[in-house]
Amino acid sequence: MSRLNQQKAPVFEALQKFGKNRIVPFDVPGHKRGRGNPELVGLLGQQCVGLDVNSQKCLDNLCHPVSVIREAEELAADAFGAKYAFLMVGGTTSSVQSMVLSACKQGDKIILPRNVHKSVINALVLNGAIPVYVNPDMDEKLGIALGMKVGQVEAAIRENPDAVAILVNNPTYYGICSDMQSIVKLAHQYGMLVLADEAHGTHFYFGENMPVSAMAAGADMAAVSMHKSGGSLTQSSFLLVGGKTVNPGYVRQIINLTQTTSGSYLLLASLDISRKNLALGGREAFARVTALAEYARKEINAIGGYYAYSAEMINGDSIFDFDRTKLTVNTLGLGLAGIEVYDILRDEYDIQVELGDIANILAYISIGDREREVERLVSALMEIHRKYKKDGSGMFTQEYIEPKVAVSPQRAFYAPKESLPLHKTEGRVCSEFVMCYPPGIPILAPGEQITKNILDYISYAKEKGCSMTGPEDTAIEKLNVLKEVWF
Repeated sequence: MSRLNQQKAPVFEALQKFGKNRIVPFDVPGHKRGRGNPELVGLLGQQCVGLDVNSQKCLDNLCHPVSVIREAEELAADAFGAKYAFLMVGGTTSSVQSMVLSACKQGDKIILPRNVHKSVINALVLNGAIPVYVNPDMDEKLGIALGMKVGQVEAAIRENPDAVAILVNNPTYYGICSDMQSIVKLAHQYGMLVLADEAHGTHFYFGENMPVSAMAAGADMAAVSMHKSGGSLTQSSFLLVGGKTVNPGYVRQIINLTQTTSGSYLLLASLDISRKNLALGGREAFARVTALAEYARKEINAIGGYYAYSAEMINGDSIFDFDRTKLTVNTLGLGLAGIEVYDILRDEYDIQVELGDIANILAYISIGDREREVERLVSALMEIHRKYKKDGSGMFTQEYIEPKVAVSPQRAFYAPKESLPLHKTEGRVCSEFVMCYPPGIPILAPGEQITKNILDYISYAKEKGCSMTGPEDTAIEKLNVLKEVWF
């Protein structure tokens, strides 16, 4: 039950008031309400460009908020059931990194699943913390990594009692949830913080019959990607703090190390408005989203060849719960990789799905979708089945390959290195990232040994048309590896 008036949107309201004033701008941005860049006004509109303004006393300051931004943070904390909330304009990447940097420092151990977003490992490169990976189970049929088992987490804690934090995906990109409440209880017994990457879990805070949110489970911090399922503009996010063990003043200092000092008021206002909308109508909105996703699953599974999976996968452990708004569809029954279906949908049917990997596609359904779009997707998948289905012998299925960690991410990233052709890197230690994006889960991260399985996977993903990112060599024909004399 909210304590505050969730109908308010203080940043948005301050911008509205500001827009009515006839202030002569001798500050930045230099386009001066669009007068200096008419083409930009033509693209975005005068109202949008006119509100692209700098921090002023009447609009507060994101680095040290004392008025309207501070009030917006308090409203967000209230809406999400958190102790504190920070408005973030560097994407959930910035939220995740600030969360990790706040919880641990150089030499500290952090327990985490290996199927994390690259932003988590990037944070370890920055601060020198040591990852203790809980390698998740695999669903061999679907080719996806599952959640962390409580027993796996407990074993990692007992083997590393000096770890300072545990990070949990809630949910994974594919909708898989770990037993967040049990992990929180276990971690707190050992004096460890619990951090949640909730980039894909905004709706857990507002919908009914959803998996438990990090704040409700008692987690210490959570990074929430409001622009994904929450309706705000791309690159806007919340960083939430719960409990009593995290100092929000220190978190603010960490955020200010890397976040811009020129926060976009368009992003801030979008966070403010979206929080208000979800606080007031999120329950009904996400009930519609869930119903749309369930309807789409039923129709897609009736086609044959596809498998749109859902809560029937729940096993109480590695799949403790499932996000039923996620429309993830395995395509291997068609003899097609997910990325191949992704490309056909875009190129032949003008349908852009969120993700195509080796075995699956993800159609992201949220508050802006209608039944007609879902019907169009289902019809396209039906036609793809009819036109393109083939024998699937010899296809790769596994999206996640368990890594062999040799040195810490920071040491590997900054160590002396050399560039070698892919086929000559087997057995060497990688000093950079390799991943398909999305989902942005590294196939290789700095400090991990390169194996034949990983090289085969990279070659297969390239052949199938996956969008590969990370290496210095953009063609991904070479990899940077640690010099053996150094290692």
